Amino acid sequence: MKKISLFAVALIASASLMAQKSTTPKKDKASKAAKLEAPKQETAEVVSDEKVATLSATPLVQPVVKDITKVLNFSETVHPFGKIPQNKPVEFDVTVKNISSDSITIQRVDVQCGCTTPKYAANTKYGPGQSFKVTLGFNAAALGNFNKTATLVFSDGLVQTVSFNGETYAVATDAAPANEATEKLKPSGK
Repeated sequence: MKKISLFAVALIASASLMAQKSTTPKKDKASKAAKLEAPKQETAEVVSDEKVATLSATPLVQPVVKDITKVLNFSETVHPFGKIPQNKPVEFDVTVKNISSDSITIQRVDVQCGCTTPKYAANTKYGPGQSFKVTLGFNAAALGNFNKTATLVFSDGLVQTVSFNGETYAVATDAAPANEATEKLKPSGK
């Protein structure tokens, strides 16, 4: 079927070409050659080899990334909570000290999920030698092992990730059944 369709298209194209030749006046060979050699106009921009060479020779400017350990000192970056009861919120403090000669600002704290709550003084400048705290809270709603992160974002593009981990365990909701023998030993409230 494809071959028949292609043959039909070729036949129609050649017939229309023959019809054009018979109805159009003959032109001189020079104008025909010029038409054949004229390049088709493209809508895409064509880049010359010179331009490509110039572009590839242009060096890429890499931003200078400061070493955060030369600017800030963190009391801890990994905090092990150990075993904690489920649904009993816990928190810990990360003390940050500015050890540089410039002021630093904590801009935000990005947390991994809604179970983590940061407390900090946003957009406060801390001068050289000053210390401040970032408190990270965990709601302990999920049962089992956990490993969470918080990303502290400072001025000058400085970033520090702090993580904490542990395990939540289920707390008994029902009291132990009464022990009749123990109850008999208890003095009565009379």
